Amino acid sequence: MQGIVIHKGDNCDFLPVFEPVAKRAAEVKQTLFFDKPVHIVAANAVVGNKEAKGPLKRYFRRVKEDIKLGEKNFERAEILMFDEAVRASVREAKESVGDVQLLISGDLLNQMTTSSYVARNLDLPHLGVYSACSTYTEAISIAATMLNAGHFQTVACATASHFATAERQFRYPLEYGCQRPPYAQWTVTAAGCCVLSTLGSGPLVRSATLGKVVDFGQNDLSNMGAAMAPAAMDTMCALFKETETGPEDYDMILTGDLGKLGSDILRDLMREQGYDLGQRYSDCGSLIYSMDQNCYQGGSGAGCSASVINEFIIPRIKEGEYKKVAYLATGALMSTQSCYQGETIPGVSHGIVIEGERK
Repeated sequence: MQGIVIHKGDNCDFLPVFEPVAKRAAEVKQTLFFDKPVHIVAANAVVGNKEAKGPLKRYFRRVKEDIKLGEKNFERAEILMFDEAVRASVREAKESVGDVQLLISGDLLNQMTTSSYVARNLDLPHLGVYSACSTYTEAISIAATMLNAGHFQTVACATASHFATAERQFRYPLEYGCQRPPYAQWTVTAAGCCVLSTLGSGPLVRSATLGKVVDFGQNDLSNMGAAMAPAAMDTMCALFKETETGPEDYDMILTGDLGKLGSDILRDLMREQGYDLGQRYSDCGSLIYSMDQNCYQGGSGAGCSASVINEFIIPRIKEGEYKKVAYLATGALMSTQSCYQGETIPGVSHGIVIEGERK
């Protein structure tokens, strides 16, 4: 069995990293089913200029050519992008279902400063959540659960990331000019917000599969795809087993954000579990940049999958092109210091199933 060494004082305990998925999935149910209609009544994103030059450029409605937005620092620019995405969705939702009652949001910066600085001006109850790049599906899962239980009628979910702020916090300042390895990904500059409601109309969040933290012993800060792919496999297997579905039951299966290398690893891992993902599977990090943009394995960051889902996938569900989509965001749960201290990178993936509203 694979494992890692965890140091506890003078003793070393060998802890298993991974057990057979089928065994653990049978012990703990991870999927929540929503019997009340939980609609996505509004969804918006704000992206940077690099993202607007990729394959999805014609789908992004709000583009910032200056990723500093005229501010003195990138962190302030990220706050403004986040604020614009949230306010756009809140305004859109108010026209059909009324005022938003709760904001659930998170980001990549220490103590979720971007989310908190946006929430201070919204006069809304706020729940700050963090699971790195899987923050968006975590927020949506919590919101859908609260809505299904009747605690609220309308809840906003949001997240964001910025290339410059994430690089400075987790790797090296841009001025350092560090050479990136070929398996690295590019943090997406984007913010996304959707509003869920038991009122109105729109695509439905049918279920949420809560992920477990999985660690295969990868400790390279640049190789996020390899670190997160095992967690995506774990949650995807739980989703298929507990919903009694397979890849063929979905029009699209999306992860975010494993990139090209991580997606290939996930395909191999799922094949070992008896699932062939085939042409129905793709990854938000692989979709957002083209090969000639020199983003290596593709995009990453909490804003990556949020912007792709909000601007590319949800409109297609509304139009009837996709009837059923599985969306599993993935997050690498290292801190700014853990890898430098020799720790490995745990991963987590939270998944939701979105269906088109039957006319």
